[in-house]
Amino acid sequence: MRLNRRTLLAAALATVAASGTPQIVRAAEDPAVEPIRRLYAKFEEALKNGAGDLKSRLAIVGDTLAATFDTPAMVRTAVGPKWKTFKPEQQEALTETFGRYFVTLYANRLSQAAGGKFDIKPQSEERGPNRVVSTRVSNKDGDESDVDYVVNASNRVQDVLLNGNVSEVASMRASFADPLKGGADGLLKFMRDRTDGMLAAKVSPRE
Repeated sequence: MRLNRRTLLAAALATVAASGTPQIVRAAEDPAVEPIRRLYAKFEEALKNGAGDLKSRLAIVGDTLAATFDTPAMVRTAVGPKWKTFKPEQQEALTETFGRYFVTLYANRLSQAAGGKFDIKPQSEERGPNRVVSTRVSNKDGDESDVDYVVNASNRVQDVLLNGNVSEVASMRASFADPLKGGADGLLKFMRDRTDGMLAAKVSPRE
């Protein structure tokens, strides 16, 4: 017996009814991308009514920045070989101070993106043991920059690449070179002074 189209449609609907609500199959969310989505959502929240002041931005984005970035790994890499020569209590102090410095630095820079937008590529790319999440950030004037996040196996960011090749951690290592001539204390003073300077400024300086 041949079935016409109406009969086939009825059979299909009966099958759906018997099996319950049809499920929409979606591609799995990329776990490396999710932290960047959360981070940019906070950035957009902080900039919703303009850049505001640094302390206000920190109140919104500070905890998310701290959770997104692997600052202990970043400071070890930025310090370089000298890290192993420091005592445990010095390493602990450097890690804590760097975390505060880094979060303040990024909240300070965020003012430059006021009125712009944040676009995230939905899938990360494998790069060695890590994943790279590609994004594009624009300001109110339409100037765009490619910002890529190097995400480790724990889905925390351990470096940021500007326009594909300018490493945040490498730049920090260069800026830490002179302070490190004074050992751990020299670097601690440098980071504390920079952090206090940003928080005290009436207008956020461009970094």
